[in-house]
Amino acid sequence: MELTTVWFILIAVLWIGYFTLEGFDFGVGMLLPVLARDDTERRVMINTIGPVWDGNEVWVLVAGGATFAAFPEWYATLFSGFYLPLLLILVALIVRGLAFEYRHKRDEAHWTARWDLALIVGSFVPAVLWGVAFANIVHGVPIDADKEFTGTLFTLLNPFGLLGGLVTLTLFLTHGAMFVALKTTGEIRLRARELSVRLGAVAAVVAVVFLVWAQIDTGSLGSAVLFVLAAVALVAGTYLAHLGREGWAFVGTFATIALAVAGLFVALFPDVMPTTLADGVSLTTTNASATAYTLKVMTWVAVVFTPIVLGYQSWTYWVFRRRIGTHHIPTAELAAR
Repeated sequence: MELTTVWFILIAVLWIGYFTLEGFDFGVGMLLPVLARDDTERRVMINTIGPVWDGNEVWVLVAGGATFAAFPEWYATLFSGFYLPLLLILVALIVRGLAFEYRHKRDEAHWTARWDLALIVGSFVPAVLWGVAFANIVHGVPIDADKEFTGTLFTLLNPFGLLGGLVTLTLFLTHGAMFVALKTTGEIRLRARELSVRLGAVAAVVAVVFLVWAQIDTGSLGSAVLFVLAAVALVAGTYLAHLGREGWAFVGTFATIALAVAGLFVALFPDVMPTTLADGVSLTTTNASATAYTLKVMTWVAVVFTPIVLGYQSWTYWVFRRRIGTHHIPTAELAAR
């Protein structure tokens, strides 16, 4: 197997890791005003992702860095053509990170309410725009013979791209509700479980429409198999949530996102950014890649450091594996002592 193909697969794995892990972070953030009834319950929800959200964001940093090093032409065209959506995502992620750090600094209700809003918006914007971006990458964008993106922001806001944003939004909401049901006790757990079933039904309809469209547009036999498995996993996860099997339900939405993203990359290969222009040039794993020496060095670096990163993140999830509830949140009087 050529190293260009190996790195295309590795980048796909990195995006799968990011969307499956950061996806439930986004979902929890967006569901903050829906599931929580008071500040104590909001703190419970935030604490479910508090120990892991920053580690989950590492996946997108590595994915971006790997794309820059392995496929510089892809990186250049993507980040210049998708500049505004990616900038909005970056700003949202920064604001979201600040919300985690500053929310607890003061006890005033207006202070926490503002940072809660920052957390909600900072979760909503990436949840939608990542779907818009990836839908356009798979569908194709106007790239001329010089490998330059010739469209505008409105080029990306086409029906397929907007549907992709709706898919990631509903999937991440479902994934987040499943995670809250898995990680909490009491009333929050019950509310999250009930909501996850309703959200799962909506996500299933939207996702099936999008995946069928993607398959007709640019799919292959491999992507068709992965899309069907993704749909089955979502239906199974929603049904298991209805039965109260929260752990397996979360596995279902986890598998749904992983299989759907994998299917999109399979449908995309060997392109990395197809063009919609008749006289344009599609970026492929061949014409967008770095030199063979660069890819060889990167491969050895990945072999050494990837197991370390995976081991550390697995350890983090193991340490913080227990459920939490409102009884774990100290009262204001105890916190002041």
